Amino acid sequence: MLWFSLLLAVIVMFCGWLFEVKSENAGIVDVLWAGLMAALPLLYAIQLDGSVFIRIIAAGIMSAWYLRLFLHLQKRVFSEPEDGRYHYLRQYWGSKAHRNHFFFFQFQAVLAWTFTLPVWWLCQAQQVHTLAVLAALVIVLIAGSGVYVADKQLSRFRRNPDNKGKVCERGLWFYSRHPNYFFEWLHWFSYPVLALGTAGGYWLWIAPLVMLAFLYFVTGIPYTEQQAIRSRGDAYRRYQQTTSAFIPWRKKHAAN
Repeated sequence: MLWFSLLLAVIVMFCGWLFEVKSENAGIVDVLWAGLMAALPLLYAIQLDGSVFIRIIAAGIMSAWYLRLFLHLQKRVFSEPEDGRYHYLRQYWGSKAHRNHFFFFQFQAVLAWTFTLPVWWLCQAQQVHTLAVLAALVIVLIAGSGVYVADKQLSRFRRNPDNKGKVCERGLWFYSRHPNYFFEWLHWFSYPVLALGTAGGYWLWIAPLVMLAFLYFVTGIPYTEQQAIRSRGDAYRRYQQTTSAFIPWRKKHAAN
């Protein structure tokens, strides 16, 4: 099952790379990554033989979470020019852009496969505590509400033409530069919480730690902020000085 799901992820991202070559829009990688994160848990839930209840809960949480992201991203990617982060890389890589994108797409295939492993494990469990399920669902509800509110606030800000080139500091964005990433990370605690009291489930606590590392140091905040500085300059640098990067927190005074 694991080898099949990895092969499926690789094939999907290869097709995405072919689309990138033809369209010169690498943003499709985000759409496909979210799609794999929604689809692979369903595959595990159907094929594995753990408790039906656990399979529905575990796969349902991850699939619903990333289906929302998939729908959000596909609407944006297919209706707007290439995301500034990928456009910058295309220019930076020059003639090597398509080759480098191939490896980047395959790296994302491996990431999607890796990040669905908690559901693969949970879909083989035979029992889970009711309180653990309730706690996990509360975490998902809080995280989902936070992401929804943050996305709505940012979308409303961007729709106003007077805000072009400005930094959104409204609502949750007043307290965190990346509230959407924070609530994305928060939802990852639902999987180890689901496994509380289940033999062998301790390793699932690695999942939120790994996701934090990627969001904070690798694929999330660094690339997003580099693009924000390129597009908003000193306004965003001041935002960095006054506003928490991740966890919503009170404002600081900007350095002179």
